[in-house]
Amino acid sequence: MGFFQHKVITMNLYQNFSGKTILITGGTGSFGQAFIKKVLLSSSPKKIIVFSRDEWKQSQMCEEDPVFNHPSIRYFLGDIRDKERLKVAFREVDYLIHAAALKQVPAAEYNPSEFIKTNIIGTLNVMEAAIEEGIEKVMALSTDKAVRPINLYGATKLCGEKLILSASAYVGNRNSPTFAVVRYGNVLGSKGSLIPKWQRKIKNGAKSLQVTDLRMTRFWMTLNHAVDFVVQSLFLSKGGEIYVPKISSMKIVDLAKALAPDLAIETCGIRPGEKLHEHLITKEEASITEEFSNHYVLRRAKAREDLISNVSQDFEYVSNENSNWITKEELLNELNPRVSEKLLY
Repeated sequence: MGFFQHKVITMNLYQNFSGKTILITGGTGSFGQAFIKKVLLSSSPKKIIVFSRDEWKQSQMCEEDPVFNHPSIRYFLGDIRDKERLKVAFREVDYLIHAAALKQVPAAEYNPSEFIKTNIIGTLNVMEAAIEEGIEKVMALSTDKAVRPINLYGATKLCGEKLILSASAYVGNRNSPTFAVVRYGNVLGSKGSLIPKWQRKIKNGAKSLQVTDLRMTRFWMTLNHAVDFVVQSLFLSKGGEIYVPKISSMKIVDLAKALAPDLAIETCGIRPGEKLHEHLITKEEASITEEFSNHYVLRRAKAREDLISNVSQDFEYVSNENSNWITKEELLNELNPRVSEKLLY
């Protein structure tokens, strides 16, 4: 399967949001905005609540695109560190997407307590408030950096995964809510990520691009794929699963050469907390991993009928051993602003 040839879900799946109230924490981020736009264009939700702590980003979101002035949208100021505020926001919510997090690896190494308060304590607050308010389904977003973490950011996301997956023990035999996790790699062009940073440098006349190691690989997916996959996983989930998409890899040096073929490449060495390659599934997780046509599921519950197979005991999903790789042509086509709007429609 090519980089952009992910299995597109039907709009019928988005129709499940019609008449429902959806809340997304960290809703002003790249994922949140793409998710909200696609839900509004594909269904008629009763309400979409954008929960975030930055009033300027909420205001900017409204100004940048008229779709975000939709009458169904509610902008709710608050911090996931504040459980009582979460409980107010979660009243009568049907579906919750938990995307709020502190994410910058170097910042985490320098400010560990802040990342712990947001990514761990904040996720605990989200989980407990969702249970207390009886939300139907909760889907939390995670990252490949949570797998065998060597930096604090990854460690906090691993703890967040464990908290969400433990929620069934708190719920007991109640029918609601169900909790699950989506774990994926880098999202192409998301705010604060490598590609926009390099594009700014190129625009400002940089003579070279810095790469930490010529061998380094990463998993990549488009924003559109990420949104579709989270929605698909939300409605497939029975509770307690980790959903992992089948996505493509690319060497960081090949990414740099594709963006700026005429610029020199400099190596600066791997930074503290940085891996040479990323895992999405480890060998230790193989015993609970099931394979489907476009994704994997890590769970201990009964398998679905469309299961392809349980993976082998020595299976692992790591970026440098991936069977799918991004070509220069695919990358440049995706980054072309004349065609990028198709991602959201």
